[in-house]
Amino acid sequence: PDLTLCPFPLLLLLPLHSRIHHTEKGSPQEDEVGEEEDTIDMTTRILSTNNGSNENLLEGDLLAPRTRNKANGVVTIPYVVSYHFSQYEKNMITTAMKAFESRTCIRFKERPWEYDHNSIENKQGCFSALGRARGKQVLSLNKQGCLYHGIIIHELNHALGFLHKQTRSDHDSYVRINWQYINPQNAYNFYKQTTNNLNTPYDYSSIMHYGKTAFSMNMKETITPSPTPTTLSRSRWDIQRSGKDPGGCTPGYGGFGL
Repeated sequence: PDLTLCPFPLLLLLPLHSRIHHTEKGSPQEDEVGEEEDTIDMTTRILSTNNGSNENLLEGDLLAPRTRNKANGVVTIPYVVSYHFSQYEKNMITTAMKAFESRTCIRFKERPWEYDHNSIENKQGCFSALGRARGKQVLSLNKQGCLYHGIIIHELNHALGFLHKQTRSDHDSYVRINWQYINPQNAYNFYKQTTNNLNTPYDYSSIMHYGKTAFSMNMKETITPSPTPTTLSRSRWDIQRSGKDPGGCTPGYGGFGL
């Protein structure tokens, strides 16, 4: 998913997989936030959790977009967390937010009085609107299936305006889409989008890249990488996409302000 032409060029992508396989860390049952490894891949968890959702979801976890606006400056994102979440669950959400703040110019501020804000709610599924929308912008993190560190970051990235990596405009040079294994009704999830790739290479290890069997009819690979990717730690491209220059946060460098 890379940045669409409209929204804000700020992103923190945390690599979580080898061979386009994501593993999640963190669950509501852990003693420590984000420490225990979960063996279910992120794509499977998101899609299975969203099976019962009544929302009109694109690419599995994107609400049909509304009007987005672009602005310059250091990014401040007002948000509200629903009272349905326990304090422990709220801590999991804020831990993911701090991961953004540690590497980017994004600053999440709990501001229930702001008109424009992200409303983090316990709805049926893991999903977000794409990019900045006016007024209340729902980001759903279902308590039973979405409270994992990687999934929270994945959905926050959608709220910042980033699509799934496999829909990049240049994906044909890096992956093969195996259309024969994809249900025709889900084929649109793999269509290339007009994206601004921020002068960064295709990143197989991005947390925004869906797994190799995403939307498969028979659990065969729907996405085959070429060449075979390697597992990376947080890459230089992740940091470059975050919009933070070496000297710190520069007003006007990018992002959106509310």
